Amino acid sequence: MLPYATAAEAEAALGRGMTAAEAAWFRYSAWTPDRCLYYHNVVILMVVYTLAPLPLALLELRAPPKLTGPYKLQPRVRLTAGDFLRCYRDTARVLLLTVGALQLVSFPAVQLVGIRTGLPLPSLGETAAQLLVYFLVEDYLNYWLHRLLHTPWAYRTIHRVHHEYAAPMGFAAPYAHWAEVLILGVPAFAGPAMVPCHMTTFWLWFLLRHVEAVDTHSGFTFPFNPTRFIPFYGGAEYHDYHHFVGGQSQSNFASVFTFCDYIYGTDKGYRYHKASLLAKVLVHMSPSCVSSSYILLYCTMLYYILVYMHRISHASIDIYMSLINCNYNHSYICPR
Repeated sequence: MLPYATAAEAEAALGRGMTAAEAAWFRYSAWTPDRCLYYHNVVILMVVYTLAPLPLALLELRAPPKLTGPYKLQPRVRLTAGDFLRCYRDTARVLLLTVGALQLVSFPAVQLVGIRTGLPLPSLGETAAQLLVYFLVEDYLNYWLHRLLHTPWAYRTIHRVHHEYAAPMGFAAPYAHWAEVLILGVPAFAGPAMVPCHMTTFWLWFLLRHVEAVDTHSGFTFPFNPTRFIPFYGGAEYHDYHHFVGGQSQSNFASVFTFCDYIYGTDKGYRYHKASLLAKVLVHMSPSCVSSSYILLYCTMLYYILVYMHRISHASIDIYMSLINCNYNHSYICPR
């Protein structure tokens, strides 16, 4: 609840006029208790969980296999409407009973770490920087907790529920034992606890994190997916291998990025799998196609080497010219 009775009081406190976004936030939150704003997370979670996986579910149910086959990671697995509905029902029940109950008792923790609801709203730069921190923190902590869940006792008791879907789908992203939902909720909350943010950023963080989880478990990989341009992003193919191997998997534990698996050596199985698939493709290609592939690879490498050398040469010339200017222009102060 904002400490201003009118918009004029809010603008006087800010020392400027409110932006359109701030005016909308004022109208929405001026008389809403902070506790109720925090409870919005449950609504956001259920709306995103219901809508985000729906397009791909309809695609699998309605589109012919010839259309979806090239993009489906495990094309031999065909899910029915009953499979989707059963997964949605079971997951929604667990989410409401665990996350919903946790929301009721965790508001004091949100107040303690300093999640704010007032004005001004954060800038786009501040929001982007905080979200980046949250993704990095969540990915690192989730990596270690996920590895812990693959120890024999934890897997047998808790994590095996999530691996019931050897071919993941979007609705199965949060499909898990209630204890796992709570355990893996810690990394998601750790980022905002370390770097407190505005409530709107808090909402956006959990929305994006769940959309990312749905994408990772979608079971499809599309060439036009914008996440392909995110450095070190794992994606659906990366995580699908983890589910495909099953409970014995000791590879691809990270939730978002790939660098933790690379640093700690838990992506070796995946890299070997990719190399094996590439070898099979090359074996079945004609010699002329293989030669063309190698020529294309070498040309690409040569191109990037030449571009790199070109940039270095230009940088060297710029430095040389700046030194000449230092010698001939006495009014110029050379950088030390």
